[in-house]
Amino acid sequence: MASPTIVLVHGAFGDASAWHPVFDALGRAGYDGEIRAPANPLRGLAVDARHIASVVEEVDGPIVLVGHSYGGAVITVAGGSEKVSGLVFVAGFAPQEGESLGQLQAGFPAVPIAENLRPMATEDGPEVIIDRTAFHDVFAADLAPEETAFLAIAQRPVAVAAFEEPASYAAWAQKPSWAVLPGADHAINPDLHRFSYERAGSTVTEIDGASHAVMLSQPERVAAVIRQAAMT
Repeated sequence: MASPTIVLVHGAFGDASAWHPVFDALGRAGYDGEIRAPANPLRGLAVDARHIASVVEEVDGPIVLVGHSYGGAVITVAGGSEKVSGLVFVAGFAPQEGESLGQLQAGFPAVPIAENLRPMATEDGPEVIIDRTAFHDVFAADLAPEETAFLAIAQRPVAVAAFEEPASYAAWAQKPSWAVLPGADHAINPDLHRFSYERAGSTVTEIDGASHAVMLSQPERVAAVIRQAAMT
């Protein structure tokens, strides 16, 4: 039987290049299935989920959806297709149907990102980025500062609506899921992750000391979880 296609969905403040180390790690591990890493528009949960759902429809055969950070919410909503055999959350949100990310976050103590978001006014509505001077500590504290300097200036802003729109569907309620939980996440409270993944019934791999950018700092560990999901 052919290996499923792995679709890697990035989160806010970055782009698909963040998955490059995981892509390489999957190759080293001998993964022979197709891998895609589409751009996530970061315009709002409904819009972004529709876009990823359109990517799913282009693929033949089974698919494993992988979502980092806000990308976890996107795959939660976009993962209803019968083609989707499983979900992998990499420091990713996993809201339930009818729940916004803001509502989910409100149940847990704030983490450093909360005081380091900077607004950007645009014609399409309010957006936010992470303060560049705080980016390393907030997003990727387990990487060397010189490795994150470019990430800080290359951020893609996310629409505030992404955190306000309720999830219209929760694929994890119908599909098996796996999760990589970074123990030193300063962008999403690790206890929020624990709550979400227990609620979803996910198979969890917790990595002590890992930052929110765990796909960059621990690509081999992340790739191993994705490969497990793909081979199950």
